[in-house]
Amino acid sequence: MRITKGNGFVQLTYLPNLFPVNCYLVEEDDGFTLVDAALPNNAKAILHAADQLGKPIKRIVLTHAHDDHVGALDAIKASNGTIDVYISERDSRLLAGDRSLAAGEPQTPIRGGVPKAVKTRPDVLLQDGDKIGSLLAIAAGGHTPGSMAFLDERTGLLIAGDAFHTRGGVTVTSRMRWSFPFPALATWNAEASLASAKRLADRKPAILAAGHGNLLEHPVDAMLAAIADAEQTWIRKGKGA
Repeated sequence: MRITKGNGFVQLTYLPNLFPVNCYLVEEDDGFTLVDAALPNNAKAILHAADQLGKPIKRIVLTHAHDDHVGALDAIKASNGTIDVYISERDSRLLAGDRSLAAGEPQTPIRGGVPKAVKTRPDVLLQDGDKIGSLLAIAAGGHTPGSMAFLDERTGLLIAGDAFHTRGGVTVTSRMRWSFPFPALATWNAEASLASAKRLADRKPAILAAGHGNLLEHPVDAMLAAIADAEQTWIRKGKGA
């Protein structure tokens, strides 16, 4: 995996030049918070990176329950049973393989690789505004119903999951880019994803750290441009005012 060091965090990237899948080690006083767990065959590399950096993984925080974000979860949890696992209350159902929709949710089908055999169950169910060490949990539904982003309030690092991706340019997850179509193909609800993208841009992050693609410093203008592009596409399809 490629290792990219930042201020108080490390981005780990599998297949950076082909199909980049990112997860993040965020430094806390007691060790690392691992944000997302990549693919099943990434467990050894993630654990090795933490070991080389000299701190243990103390907790795992999941942005959402798609296979490419939870793949190594069971193996990393098994490496140390004291690691706590956090996910939104809503996406805890997806983590257990339940694709059903709740009353009041848009009845668009849940897409993407929903886990079928993950054994790990979360220790903590997150709500909007919860704190995990230095990370603020921000509800960012759209890609999945219970997607979350995490803002490091020390540095302005925004770990956005798949609310945005930066592969081939900054893009709202629901906006189809044929150069990298996978996030859009796996998005549950475009209207919700656009609203969440606006909410995240309002936070004015210093660094955008997406689930797919490179880190982007000073990302707000690019995020706003991506939102405007997605909004215009939405309007052209006759689904906006």
